[in-house]
Amino acid sequence: MKIIRSPKEMQKICGELKRHGKKIGFVPTMGYLHKGHLSLVKIAGRKSDVVVASLFVNPAQFGPQEDFKRYPRDFKKDRLLLEQVGCDYLFAPSVKSMYPEGYLTYVNVERLTTHLEGAVRSGHFRGVTTIVAKLFNIVQPDVAVFGQKDAQQAVVLKKMVDDLNYGIKMIIAPTIREWDGLACSSRNTYLSREERKQAKVLYQALQLAKKTIREGERSVFSIVSKMNKFIDRQPLAEIDYIAITDAKTLELLNKLKGEVLISLAVRFGKTRLIDNMKIKVT
Repeated sequence: MKIIRSPKEMQKICGELKRHGKKIGFVPTMGYLHKGHLSLVKIAGRKSDVVVASLFVNPAQFGPQEDFKRYPRDFKKDRLLLEQVGCDYLFAPSVKSMYPEGYLTYVNVERLTTHLEGAVRSGHFRGVTTIVAKLFNIVQPDVAVFGQKDAQQAVVLKKMVDDLNYGIKMIIAPTIREWDGLACSSRNTYLSREERKQAKVLYQALQLAKKTIREGERSVFSIVSKMNKFIDRQPLAEIDYIAITDAKTLELLNKLKGEVLISLAVRFGKTRLIDNMKIKVT
């Protein structure tokens, strides 16, 4: 695996690969990799000739009170893990090279970014879409793989790809979970032992909602209320939001219909975790 730091060099390499008819698969990450990330790299490997992963903790998607400075980093471990799953190139640029002095250009997807995560993390999605657009321009992938855990991000990025005519095949891979159902996340390492124990309530609440829907409940208010009460039984859990939306438009629903997305964000101490589940309702 080759490690590339310069955006211009990475762009040149990818241009050469494409001129030689190689299909590029791409997985953007912020590092501190876990088995969820590695599953995405494996998928990219099956769908392409050459796999590029990026490692960049993007300051533009963190708010002033968020965890940019303390976000976990372990480059040596990440490099070894990527080599083990067959990554060909690791693109690891500096903040200065991606956002040089005088940088003024941003990408914004409207409407889809105003609620759920967008309502509580002002500017977050502008930072996400901007960095992904830049990475797409540099890597020039044919296939890009993202995880379903960041469900709103996946919807937003698919819309950006369509609207800006990127011509990239977007693959949204299933959420990878720990043994007790907690979604794999780099931020899980922040949790204390007791917080980690209680955090499994996120997946349990989603399973409760699924069971309630399967039993015939169609009222969003009733389902969300039931989930709220269930999560509130954990003394360290502080709910940011629970929402049920249309899976494609992310519009809030009153009654269930079609494919729906159940999303939630819950804090345990200083750690904020998200999770979601898609359900088809007939």
